[in-house]
Amino acid sequence: MEKKTIIIGTRKSELALWQANFIKKEIEKKFKTVKVELKKISTKGDKILDVALSKIGDKGLFTKEIENELLARTIDIAVHSLKDLPTVLPKGLELAAVTKRHEVEDVLVARKKGVTLFTLPEGATVATGSLRRASQIKHLRPDINIVDIRGNVQTRLQKFADSKWDGMILARAGLERLKLKKHISSIIPTVQILPAVGQGALGIEVFSKNLFAKEIATGIHDAETFSIISAERAFLKALGGGCQVPIGANAVLKSNGLYLSGFVGSPDGTITFSKTIRGSKSDAESIGKSLAKDISKAGGKKVLLEVYK
Repeated sequence: MEKKTIIIGTRKSELALWQANFIKKEIEKKFKTVKVELKKISTKGDKILDVALSKIGDKGLFTKEIENELLARTIDIAVHSLKDLPTVLPKGLELAAVTKRHEVEDVLVARKKGVTLFTLPEGATVATGSLRRASQIKHLRPDINIVDIRGNVQTRLQKFADSKWDGMILARAGLERLKLKKHISSIIPTVQILPAVGQGALGIEVFSKNLFAKEIATGIHDAETFSIISAERAFLKALGGGCQVPIGANAVLKSNGLYLSGFVGSPDGTITFSKTIRGSKSDAESIGKSLAKDISKAGGKKVLLEVYK
């Protein structure tokens, strides 16, 4: 019997290829009659490396070119790091599946093991390409000097090694997936820095009318992760945020319901709003919208309008 081919669209970075290959293996494990091929695609975010992400201000920075190929039917499924996937998708596309989530925390890469955000020297310089991280770091440690950094994981690690910076913040999931755990000095608890919406999970996007791709996606879908990220993405969407704004969120499923923590802050960390609410996991989206409403009312909306300017 001839195997049916599924083409995965992916970015070219080592982490993106790890993610695409992970999905490829999952599909091949589950569907023995399916052959999976990868198609590497360059996105705008991969090409513009000398400008801060927040200044480019394009919500589809790492996804648009891949989505165009989905719409043109030159690929069947797109694999994204979920934190890069905008909350509003182009007409005709849908988020068909999410994978079981990796650990969500951010980590500190410093000059030696065991260094934490609070043991960095007074006036330390820390690199990050994220307004979300910068805002929360400045809130905790106003003395810290933030420098902007761009590039894939390996590029950032090299830039750090060549610099005089005291620390750099990255996502735990990326370093652990690439077997670069040795660079982690300390894991930053989510009570100190809330992760990006969807951090640690992979999203599978498909063309809505491609029923074969949808069937494949459903076969590797993790329902529990989906309800968690639905709450987070509803929170981000209700605030009108993209992936380059000072908004953080983390949803956790417990025996007595779904807990969602959210954060909105000014880029300099002087004004911050955070809150945790609980609800039923079947109401994930409502929980997200409700938390966004609370934080907006408290003053979060005003802060975000300043950022969007």
